[in-house]
Amino acid sequence: MKKVFKITAPEGLHARPCTLLVTAVTPFSSDVQLIYNDKSVNLKSIMGVMAQGISTGSVVTISASGVDEEALISKVTEVITSEGLGVEC
Repeated sequence: MKKVFKITAPEGLHARPCTLLVTAVTPFSSDVQLIYNDKSVNLKSIMGVMAQGISTGSVVTISASGVDEEALISKVTEVITSEGLGVEC
């Protein structure tokens, strides 16, 4: 299951937004990846996500696979939209 987002936060995905996302997905058992510029990192890894250097206007894909993938994608969507980090594409 995949969903695409455009990052709208003025500072991009820096430490605070990355922490929010990693914290949101950690309780889920599904594998979850953040894909940006053809590079995929584990969304449960704060260092991996921050190393992507995702700036405002970037388009990222969140990909989840596992027993609770739908709930995981729903949670990611909720965090990204409610925290003003981005919008669904």
